Amino acid sequence: MRLFIAVNFTGKTRSQLLDLCDELRSKSECGRYSLPENLHLTLIFLGDCDAKQTAAVKTVIDAADFDLFEITIDCVGRFKRKGGDLWWAGVRENKVLSELHRSLAFALCSNGFILEKRKYSPHITLAREVRTDINPWMIEPFGETVSRIDLMKSERLNGKQTYTSIHRREK
Repeated sequence: MRLFIAVNFTGKTRSQLLDLCDELRSKSECGRYSLPENLHLTLIFLGDCDAKQTAAVKTVIDAADFDLFEITIDCVGRFKRKGGDLWWAGVRENKVLSELHRSLAFALCSNGFILEKRKYSPHITLAREVRTDINPWMIEPFGETVSRIDLMKSERLNGKQTYTSIHRREK
């Protein structure tokens, strides 16, 4: 199974993220926009995992020590790519979120996982392969209180990328 650990959003935050997708779509020639149900904040990308690894990830999530914390989304940005850019909603720097990411990464590495080495840059993917001549922009901040994290399975079903929670840790 292809897995990642994520923060999933409530209806209100999801709706505001969809508004950003619509605004981007209206100013773009083309792009592949995230499905409403797939909007999330990745904490750790794991990739392909077998049953033993999946069980280990669940144990790490269950042991994660985190308090409720706020996520604030305050900008729209992009990663430049050949064939069209990846556009995202940016998450304001957050000490608790960074510590949660670090502690999960440490626990996973202690259990034999090999994770990406690049710096954690919290963002919510809005669209891929976007062609537009607009620039990133600041937005009226919005967000929510995070009280749970999910282990997500990524798969293609009927030609559609689908993310499904297979394990949840609530605070």
